[in-house]
Amino acid sequence: MSKKLVECVPNFSEGRRGDVVEAIVDAARGVPGVKVLDYSSDPDHNRTVLTFVGDPESVKKAAFACCSKAAELIDMEKHHGEHPRIGATDVIPFIPVANVTMEECVELAHSLGKDIGEKLNIPVYFYEEAAKRPQMRSLPKVREGQYEGLKELIKTPERAPDEGPQVMHPTAGATVVGARPFLIAFNINLSTGDLAIAKRIAQTIREAKGGYKYCRAMGVMLEERGIAQVSINMTNYEGTPLHRVFETVKSEAARYGVNIVGSEIIGLTPMQALLDVADFYLRLEGFSRKQVLEAILE
Repeated sequence: MSKKLVECVPNFSEGRRGDVVEAIVDAARGVPGVKVLDYSSDPDHNRTVLTFVGDPESVKKAAFACCSKAAELIDMEKHHGEHPRIGATDVIPFIPVANVTMEECVELAHSLGKDIGEKLNIPVYFYEEAAKRPQMRSLPKVREGQYEGLKELIKTPERAPDEGPQVMHPTAGATVVGARPFLIAFNINLSTGDLAIAKRIAQTIREAKGGYKYCRAMGVMLEERGIAQVSINMTNYEGTPLHRVFETVKSEAARYGVNIVGSEIIGLTPMQALLDVADFYLRLEGFSRKQVLEAILE
């Protein structure tokens, strides 16, 4: 029987204290059957993205262990950063990789959310495919008000959590758990310290504002580098490829006399997403994935 494989990409509200990040990652490493693939921290966002894979039950245990460790070490009352967030463990998505259906990932999300609510006393919202209310399917919608605003909003029927107490954890806040397809976190850095320009460009490409489908974007300031960034989440790279968004950001930036100084992918990305970019910029003719050495050695 083929092995079931699930990916989990939890995001934590800590990107500056290396010892805390390592303790959270170690919590995942300590679970048999789980392999940590990647983790990266951003001090401006004050956020860490962790990626691990394994069989469904092991991945769920690792996600709970990380969430528990984050609740122990992160105090949201002291947290400041550019990225929207509602809790120490901000979001935990499950992604089907092999021999696992999306429905199984939804069940995994619901089971983990129940455990977090009951055992850690942290309110939990379900989003994307695991959402129990249509209006809470979107992650930005769940995060409206962020940690500070949700302290009051959580008391309303519309923003009541799906699991756990209807009050924020005093230091860990709340957590979002869900199931979704692959997502690519793609950031584009601009040659300007004018945050307003990044925000206007983000508005142009964001699906919610009439931009590209499957594209979420916001403008943020990278204080250490003194430059503005268009921070993007692509929820379906096949529906809207990276190069199309990149070209639009470049064109919009030029309108303001600004250049792109670099871009970055946070966490892991499917190989095909980058092959699509290479295909576009190199104008390859008749190119096939079978021509990629690593692909045929898989």
